[in-house]
Amino acid sequence: MKNKASIDVIEKWLKGWSLSRELPLPVPYKSGFTVDVNAPTQKKRYLFCEPNEDFIQLSESINEPLVFLKVSSAFETFKDKIPSRWEVQGDQYMMSCFHTMHFLDRELPEDYQLEYEQYNSTYVVNIVTKEMGEQAAIGRVAIVDDLAVYDQIITDPNHRRKGLGSFVMKELEKIALSKGAYNNFLVATPEGKSLYESLGWEVYCAYTSIVIPTREFQNE
Repeated sequence: MKNKASIDVIEKWLKGWSLSRELPLPVPYKSGFTVDVNAPTQKKRYLFCEPNEDFIQLSESINEPLVFLKVSSAFETFKDKIPSRWEVQGDQYMMSCFHTMHFLDRELPEDYQLEYEQYNSTYVVNIVTKEMGEQAAIGRVAIVDDLAVYDQIITDPNHRRKGLGSFVMKELEKIALSKGAYNNFLVATPEGKSLYESLGWEVYCAYTSIVIPTREFQNE
């Protein structure tokens, strides 16, 4: 595992994330990047390769909630350098896969079918039930040069333990390879991490997200 992601990787990953979410593309901010999210739960996000002086100064200057600071570094490396108003957002992992994924040789269960969608350079794979057309699993991949950015890989709780998440990833990989994107990246939760590791992904570097909770703002 690397200590931090390269500036090229985080820029491409953040661009892919923005394309997937249909948000403005990231713009440089000092040694990092920023995206105007303008969502009810997130106003803005910043992303840095490391918790350097730019990162620390930014953490000191921000006092409002819903502005997220993200960095490819473990929280322990900088927690004593930032104001106490910041709160870490659980465990996350920046993961990579530089080869074709490992899939079990099995078919999609017969009561499901695949649907496809595309917008900008983002491709969506949706698994729905044949009978009711209910969404069972979904995922997206955004192509940024040679990088395939996987995002919002979700399986409905009522349809888990059927291998649907793996089928979504398999179809997304086919699309990425057809577009010449062989370097795969995503940011995973602990729940998703085990699935991706079973497919051959590895933790690329630490990844930490911090935010000022709304309650902190209300107490000021």
